[in-house]
This record gives sequence, structure tokens and C-alpha cells, in this order.
Amino acid sequence: MDGQGATADPQLQQFIEIESQKQRFQQLVHQMADVCWEKCMDKPGPKLDSRTEMCFVNCVERFIDTSQFILNRLEQTQKSRGSFSETMLD
Repeated sequence: MDGQGATADPQLQQFIEIESQKQRFQQLVHQMADVCWEKCMDKPGPKLDSRTEMCFVNCVERFIDTSQFILNRLEQTQKSRGSFSETMLD
């Protein structure tokens, strides 16, 4: 099995990784919607009151901050892996 990893198409591997990250991100968005809905929505009605609206805004902003942090962390991890792989190939 180890020999198979070396012959795999790098573009295909990258595509699969990107698609996998997109799927994880979509799961996070759904999770955020559930969490913010449960946290902020006391009583559904035809309009949002200002308190509920602010709760949603704050909840989504914290989610975006967290997501951005995670994405930056993933990028750093991939860069360090990439440079490690490049030195292995030299």
C-alpha cells in the first residue's frame, strides 16, 4: 500500500483534499446555523426583534472569526507539509 501513495496523481490528491475541506466547511456552516438558532431564537415570529438580531450577528461573527482562524491554521499546516515534501524530493 505504501508504494501506491507514491504513484498517486498529486493533482487528484489535491482535488480530493480541497473537496474534503469544502465538505467540512459546509458542515461547520450547518452546525453554526443550528447553534445560533438554538442560542438566539426564543420565539419564532414574523420579524426579528433587535435583541434577537444582535444575538444572530454576534453569533455569526464569532463563527466567522473561528472559521478564519481554523482556515489560517490549515494553510500554515499545508505550507509546512509542502516545504517538508519539497525538501524530501530534493
